[in-house]
Amino acid sequence: MKILDRYILTTYLKTFISVFIILMLIFILQTIWLYIKELAGKDLDIVIIAKFLIYFMPKLIPLVLPLTILLASIMVFGSFAENYEFAAMKSTGISLQRAMSGLSIFIVILGFVTFLFSNNVIPWAELNSYNLRRNIAKLKPAMLLAKGQFNEVGTYNIKFADKYGDRDQYLKDITIHIKGADGKKNETTIKSKTGELASEKNSNVLKLILLDGNYYSDITNTRSKNHKPFAKSIFEKYIINIDLSKLNKVDFDEKSQTDKYSMLNISSLNKTIDSLTEKRQADYQSFSKNLLQRSGVSKKINPITPKEPVNDSIYTGNLLDLFSPKKKSELINVTDKSITSAKQIIISKERTKKNAEILINRHVISLHEKFALGFACIILFFVGAPLGALIRKGGIGLPMVIAILLFLTYHFIGIFATNSAKSGNLDPILASWFSTLMMLPLGIFLTKRATADRGIFELGNIIEPLKKVFNIKEKDAVDYKFLAPYKNEELFNIINNYKALGHDENIRYEAIKLLKSRGLSIKQIREKGININADYDVSEDIVKKQKSLSKFAIILYSIGAISLILYFICNNNKLPALASVLIKVSMGAFLLFVVYYIRLLVNTFRFYTHIKKKDKRPHFFLLLIGFPLYIVSYAFLNVKIKEDLKLNCLNSLK
Repeated sequence: MKILDRYILTTYLKTFISVFIILMLIFILQTIWLYIKELAGKDLDIVIIAKFLIYFMPKLIPLVLPLTILLASIMVFGSFAENYEFAAMKSTGISLQRAMSGLSIFIVILGFVTFLFSNNVIPWAELNSYNLRRNIAKLKPAMLLAKGQFNEVGTYNIKFADKYGDRDQYLKDITIHIKGADGKKNETTIKSKTGELASEKNSNVLKLILLDGNYYSDITNTRSKNHKPFAKSIFEKYIINIDLSKLNKVDFDEKSQTDKYSMLNISSLNKTIDSLTEKRQADYQSFSKNLLQRSGVSKKINPITPKEPVNDSIYTGNLLDLFSPKKKSELINVTDKSITSAKQIIISKERTKKNAEILINRHVISLHEKFALGFACIILFFVGAPLGALIRKGGIGLPMVIAILLFLTYHFIGIFATNSAKSGNLDPILASWFSTLMMLPLGIFLTKRATADRGIFELGNIIEPLKKVFNIKEKDAVDYKFLAPYKNEELFNIINNYKALGHDENIRYEAIKLLKSRGLSIKQIREKGININADYDVSEDIVKKQKSLSKFAIILYSIGAISLILYFICNNNKLPALASVLIKVSMGAFLLFVVYYIRLLVNTFRFYTHIKKKDKRPHFFLLLIGFPLYIVSYAFLNVKIKEDLKLNCLNSLK
């Protein structure tokens, strides 16, 4: 390893480890804050709390590691640029790619290790943390009874309106439900005006003294289901002793669930996905057979002899005419009942089908997230490193802000995509990779800009088109409105002798525009001695067609977008009929827009091919981006075509 690679790697590792430890501590504190309600009041041993944190730490890696790589890359390469170390490297012929090459190998190895970690350690941590949380939840605090809600203590559900006293031992308006032998039904209810918790705080027995109340108990009646008798008694004082010792005997190492999708590695996930898919297919076949049997189609129905002769065993008349009136009525009734029954079955099975799809999608997402995490680490490095070189700022200030903004964008895109995939609105494989793929073009763009030593954005390339779109002129720009009073002959003279008259070349095009606005055609202008190449006529025709196509495209796009917005509004306000019409209008408008947009692109390429300026064509990637954002690209594309037509006109003048 060369000295430069060793220096860059050492610097990066120092920053990486420091940032990783800081972020891990922050996320651990956030985890404690999130689960403090589950841990508080349980009298947990320090070993259990330590296990809880150890099991949760690997689950934080998908959040901490990408953010660490992004932030460390921006800080290190920003510091190199800020301290002119990159300038020194470039002066010796070392490019940015060469400076990043040694570190890139480390990041690739780290990405592979991250994949192994997500496939083995994270499922283990999910298995243990999930079951530990379930076991902790079984613990019942002895004296932690909240007012205004039911507090479950063994087979008792205790609720009271208020508590008071020096130890909060006195209770008001008490209601107690006691579960029956099956552990499900509340067979006994006790109502009391006041009560007292007489047991000690650390006692294993909860002693509850109730005063002035009623006792209701259901009586099981096996003879009649319609009658539900109960026994009622009145008491002045009633004492309940609840043994708490058994409630707190919980095995924290018990693992009651081991097959959750987040607890499985790749091989287990593949097996589970295959079994779930086969089960879903079997359910579909069973469901279809059930519907077929219920429909009665397989039953043989004997028709009567048709009134008209039948040739070649083919009957072309009304099918019901083959049956008697009585049989017709029976068939219609059976059909109606079958359809109603089938509809009810389909509705009831719809939720089951949806849940099965969601379960499969969750397993597929979990499978691909293991691969996506490793690639995300690599891609975020190629976002952070060139970005640091471009902003030329090290330290913890600006790099931290930029890294957090980028990471939040990456993270929330992933969350939205995953949630959409779980509900079946997005392909689960695409959802797992969506946020990573969104960062890939940014990484390529920033690497190219940093390699060429150019800024992130060249404001001139953004401001100039905006000025043309909104017709904003520079202070020293020439205003050609002074040509308006000129007569046609004077305009012809300006076109032919613009240099002698002290004008720039652009005045020739403005003069031709003014002549055309007065009703003169290009042919008539030529007859006055203005030599315009014949190819310009074709260019003008192409641009006219371009304007017509873009006009129709923007109208269709607007109709589709407005209809889509109104569809969501109507759908949320429970107007299904209107929403159905609007979504059809929106889909139709967008479909026609696609047709016109394709024709527009073909016409645009034809224009630049005709004027022999293929290098000036709009970039295909920008045209692709402009498809969903046509409301924005419409103006910019028209301005560019107009500007290039002007140049073509000036080049056509002989």
